[in-house]
Amino acid sequence: MTDFLQDRLKVALLVISLTGLIAGLVLSLAGFPQAADLAWSAGVIPVLAGLLAEIVRSLKGGEVGLDIVAALSMTAALTFGETLAAAVVALMYSGGTLLESFAEGRARHEMRSLLSRVPRTASRHLDGTLEEVPLEEIEPGDLLLIRQGDVAPVDGTLESGQAMLDQSALTGESLPVRLDHGAEVMSGSTNAGEAFDLRATRHAKDSTYAGIVRLVEAAQKSKAPMGRLADRYSMVFLAVTVVIAFAAWWFTGDPIRAVAVLVIATPCPLILAVPVALVAGLSRAAHFGVLIKGAKPLEALAQIKTLILDKTGTLTDGRPVVVAIESYGELSEAQVLHFAAALDQASKHPIAQALVAAAKARGEALPFPQHLDETAGEGISGVINGRKIAVGGSGYIASLVGTAGPELSTREAGEVVVALAVDGKPAGRLVMADTLRTGTADLLAGLRRRGIERILLATGDRQAVAEAVTEKLGLDAVRADLTPDQKVLLVLSERKNGPVMMVGDGVNDAPALAAADVGIAMGARGAAASAEAADVVLLVDHLDRLLSGLEIAQRSKRIALESVAVGISLSVAGMIAAALGYLTPVQGAVLQEVIDVAAILNALRALRITPTVPGLPAVTQAAARPA
Repeated sequence: MTDFLQDRLKVALLVISLTGLIAGLVLSLAGFPQAADLAWSAGVIPVLAGLLAEIVRSLKGGEVGLDIVAALSMTAALTFGETLAAAVVALMYSGGTLLESFAEGRARHEMRSLLSRVPRTASRHLDGTLEEVPLEEIEPGDLLLIRQGDVAPVDGTLESGQAMLDQSALTGESLPVRLDHGAEVMSGSTNAGEAFDLRATRHAKDSTYAGIVRLVEAAQKSKAPMGRLADRYSMVFLAVTVVIAFAAWWFTGDPIRAVAVLVIATPCPLILAVPVALVAGLSRAAHFGVLIKGAKPLEALAQIKTLILDKTGTLTDGRPVVVAIESYGELSEAQVLHFAAALDQASKHPIAQALVAAAKARGEALPFPQHLDETAGEGISGVINGRKIAVGGSGYIASLVGTAGPELSTREAGEVVVALAVDGKPAGRLVMADTLRTGTADLLAGLRRRGIERILLATGDRQAVAEAVTEKLGLDAVRADLTPDQKVLLVLSERKNGPVMMVGDGVNDAPALAAADVGIAMGARGAAASAEAADVVLLVDHLDRLLSGLEIAQRSKRIALESVAVGISLSVAGMIAAALGYLTPVQGAVLQEVIDVAAILNALRALRITPTVPGLPAVTQAAARPA
């Protein structure tokens, strides 16, 4: 409401200043110079009064800004009879504040869109009827109806057969994704297909989207070191402006030259270009599924020299996949997977669930097992279509049937072997491993091209496993068998080589993420502790978005610096020209606005940053480009 009233006031002041300027010009052309002066003054005074009130409010808050220059220029112009110049400055100032609001609103577009998508209520099934309930009343286990076009209000699992979800606002993926029964649904996703039922698994306040909203709100309130630096430089610029103005008056005896210097002095390159460019960078990063918690970490991200990566769930998928299947009986390899996955449907063990996922990915229709008997952490037995099946570790299968089958000729570090027995005889085995994410080598090469000088692995896993996984990646160092405290020490020791970025996804990574110059948490549904400790959260569980975030941060910072350098240089040149008598106050006011608009428009270029994402489909990258 406050923002709305402020925008209405800015529009009103712009209308008043424009009306006064036009009325004065008409009266002047009609031959009524005194009446023209009155009209121009009438258009200036309300704007000046509003500006003075804003300055007083800023001074009470301990802030001294360059709005003082605008107030001095209008006051000096009115005092020395340059009412037309004062009217032009008033129009330019009121128009500039409106342009500033537009620029910031445009820069925050992606983050505002995230906030605006928060649903307020949900439709809950109750005794065969539907009731509309506030989000805070939703409990885990509630069954919700998600209509076409609705936003999923909480995290949950899909109870219907299928659903088509648009996750573009969260992940930057332009194409909807199809989910099957039992799949996890992330809150904030939009239903792009038929209505479906969602079984809530979390309270609204604990869901993915609520966490994202909290991070966005914190990001909007942040201020970058570069922005604070601009505030300090603004005082230097104010002093330079006043000195040049008084020098021009002192040496020439012409106060009009001082007025011309004051009206051409522009604050926009310093007070607007930096925040607009950085906020635009935050917004653009959010569009690509990279949520940066404010302008300060965005600026820090642009300066990173060392990258430390966790292994499980970061460098690797964090989920074991089937890398080999062996059959030594009547079953084919496909049947070995079929029977193992069908039986493992009854187990909650991560390896069992990974086998089920692998079979479903191949389109297998899995019958449900009967007569189950599970030994926790070792294996499970049961009956599938009348056949006795047992799945588990080699020792578990050997204890049931006497042997688990032939020995493996070779076995890589980190691999897990799942043995299968059918009707009391060894039937085959599946080799599983937590593999590298697709495109990891290309990603690391891209990061090096972006200025990352050192890339290290930090893991609590065994040295042999860590080296086997990263053998062909060309890392600068591999640190294994690390405790959380040792990861923190590694981060601190690497700071001697420059700013450090740490990427992780687990609770054990949280201390190192907090210790790093920039901590990055993998995936919006990663451990809450790591997401809270991190400066950046990758909303989609793809490591390639790290390169997107880095590129956006670097280019946003460069655009901010360009805007400041060019804008201030032009302003100083204009002030010198005015001091030497080459520019009148009216010409100076017009030039001021040209420089201001140029600085802001250049800063908004950050909204057009389209990073190159390894492995991202071309259609997605094309869709990411703003129209």
